[in-house]
Amino acid sequence: MLAVAYRMLGQVADAEDVVQEAWLRWSSEPRDDVRDPGAFLVTMTSRLALDRLRRVAARREAYTGEWLPEPVDTGSDPATGVLVAESVSYGLLVVLETLSPLERVVYVLREGFGHSHAEIAAMLDRSEEAVRQASSRARARVRARSSRFRPDHETARLAADRFLDAASGGDLGPFLELLAPDVELVADSGGKVRAPRLPVYGSDKVTRFLEAILQRGAPEAVTTAIVLNGSPAVVVRIAGSAVAAMLLDAGEGRISRVYLVANPDKLARIGDVTSR
Repeated sequence: MLAVAYRMLGQVADAEDVVQEAWLRWSSEPRDDVRDPGAFLVTMTSRLALDRLRRVAARREAYTGEWLPEPVDTGSDPATGVLVAESVSYGLLVVLETLSPLERVVYVLREGFGHSHAEIAAMLDRSEEAVRQASSRARARVRARSSRFRPDHETARLAADRFLDAASGGDLGPFLELLAPDVELVADSGGKVRAPRLPVYGSDKVTRFLEAILQRGAPEAVTTAIVLNGSPAVVVRIAGSAVAAMLLDAGEGRISRVYLVANPDKLARIGDVTSR
């Protein structure tokens, strides 16, 4: 239930609220005629997630700067690791943010959990034709916006290691060598800390931004490696609290996108990591 809700909503707190509400309803309603409890609970979770997506749409439109999904620590916390499968990269979650609420729910149920169009139609109380159309639109939009390369965890791991070296006083050059010429950097601060409110495009501009970050970094900051959403990443901590997380979208030996999450509300759940 949490895995379904998180992929639909992109925020752990929202997913937990939906699951709690679904479980309370399950606990308070007669269940004698429920033949498949699992399917029943997924149906309830999906409907509640769809309702919540519609409610938070206005909130996200008014959000300061870019809105990124909440990263999940899948390296040190088995309880949250279940939320993300290897087939669900952070980059895909970002793309799902561009879909309508119905398209996103249908896409997750169809592509993420293998439900048929007929099953999804019954879950969401929609016609099968409406679900097929939403599914087709969602797939087309995901294909158009997703990287044409398969996730390259080895390159992401190498890039994370090289950035750690630079953060500890080394040269940033080896990390920059991995950036694709058309690399894109997207930052999410929610307006609570300083960060670009619009995406940064091109290796030259991204390089200048990252160099500036390292130059003005706080002396007490500790940069460490971590696994977020199943892929190598970097987290920066001050006094034990995460203040930034950098996730890397890599393919065929190059970093195509850099996601920088700095909104403290989206970093509170990142578990402790061992200093490098």
